[in-house]
Amino acid sequence: MSSDPGQTGAALSGSARRLGSCHNIADLRRLARRRLPAPMWHYLEGGADDEWTLRRNSSAFDDYQLVPRQLLDIGQIDLGTRVLSQELRLPFLLAPTGMSRLFHHEAEPAVARAAQRCGTLYALSTAATTRLEDIAALGGGPWMFQIYVFRDRGLTREFVERCRAARYHALCLTVDAQIAGNRERDRITGMTLPPRLTPRSLMSFLGHPRWALQLLRHPHFELANVAHRVDALSRSSTSLASYIAGQFDRNVTWKDVAWLAQQWPGPLVVKGLLSPADARRARESGATAIMISNHGGRQLDGTPAPIDCVGPIRDAIGDTLELIVDGGIRRGTHILKAIARGADACSIGRAYLYGLAAGGQAGVEHALGLLQAEVERDMALLGCRSIAELRGAELWPLRARS
Repeated sequence: MSSDPGQTGAALSGSARRLGSCHNIADLRRLARRRLPAPMWHYLEGGADDEWTLRRNSSAFDDYQLVPRQLLDIGQIDLGTRVLSQELRLPFLLAPTGMSRLFHHEAEPAVARAAQRCGTLYALSTAATTRLEDIAALGGGPWMFQIYVFRDRGLTREFVERCRAARYHALCLTVDAQIAGNRERDRITGMTLPPRLTPRSLMSFLGHPRWALQLLRHPHFELANVAHRVDALSRSSTSLASYIAGQFDRNVTWKDVAWLAQQWPGPLVVKGLLSPADARRARESGATAIMISNHGGRQLDGTPAPIDCVGPIRDAIGDTLELIVDGGIRRGTHILKAIARGADACSIGRAYLYGLAAGGQAGVEHALGLLQAEVERDMALLGCRSIAELRGAELWPLRARS
C-alpha cells in the first residue's frame, strides 16, 4: 500500500479495492492504462516498427504444452531458487526498466521495496530516476545494476566502482541498444523528457488529473545516475530517441565485455542475446549469465521470442552459464514453461510496471503476488514440488503434437 501522506484513508481504501479487483496481470494492465496519460502509456506499452516481436514475445509461450504428472506428493511447494549467487524466494526477478518515475511518483524505490518484501532481486537501470546508492540504502536487496559501455569509458568504470561501494550483488550489461529502435508511438504522442505539455498531449494530461497533480507535486525529474555527467535533461526537454542515440557507443565489441568482466568481481549478466553463437562468446568473455532478451520488442522487429531461444542456447553452452528469460511473461505458466525449457529463472518488466502505474508499491507487490500464486498453483498441478523438479518437467511443442 502506498505510504504517501498526502492520500486520505478513503483514497487508500479505494486504491486497495481497485487493486483487489485485478485478478491477473492483464487486469493490472487495464488499470494502468486508465491511470496514465497517452505519452507515458505508449512509452511503456510500445515496441519497434510493426510491433510483431512485441506481440510474439507473449504469444510464443502458447506454442509449448506443459505435461502434468499425477499422484505425486505435492503437499509442499518450494519456489526458491539460486541465481546470480543469490538465494531467491521466487523463480523470477525484476528486470531493469528505465525512468520508472514516468509511471508513478513513487518510482524505483517502490519497486525495490516490493522486490525485497517478496524475496527476489531488483535490477536498477542506468536510466533510472533514482540514484543507485539510494536503492542500496533501502536494505540488503539483493540488487543488480544494469550498465552500458558508454563512449566515455570513464563513466562506465565509475559505475562499477559505485556499485562495488554500494555492495551491489551483480552487474547486467545491456548490449542490444547501441542504437534506439524505431519506436513510432513516442513520436506520435510527443513523448519528451522531462514530461511536458504539448498540443498533442494536453488533452491526455488533463484527462488524467491524478498523474498530472503528482507531476506538479514532484516536479524534479532527471536521470539520477548520470545527472552529474549529462545535464541535457535538466536544461530543456529533448526527444527521447535523440537523447538515447547521443549517449550510446556503436563501437562496443566483445573485447569490452571482457574488459568489464575484469573490472567487476561478482556475477556479470549479458542482456540482449538471442544467438547460440553469441552465448558462447559471452562465456568466453567472462560473463556468468545471459539474459535472453530482445529488449521487450523495442529494438529490432522480427527477432525470435526469448522462449524460443532457450533450447538452442542451452544446447550450445550446457550448464556453463545461467540463463534468464526476459520478455513477454504475463502468467505463471509462462515462467514454468521457460524453466522447463532450460532457463534458470525469468525476469519481468512490463508486468511489474503495470502494477506500479496502477498503485505504486502496493501495485508492484500485487503484481508479484499474482505471479507467485500462479507459479505455486501451477507447479502443484504440474506435479513439481521444487524448481529443480520443474527443470525436468515434460514440455511438448504444440505444432508437433497437434
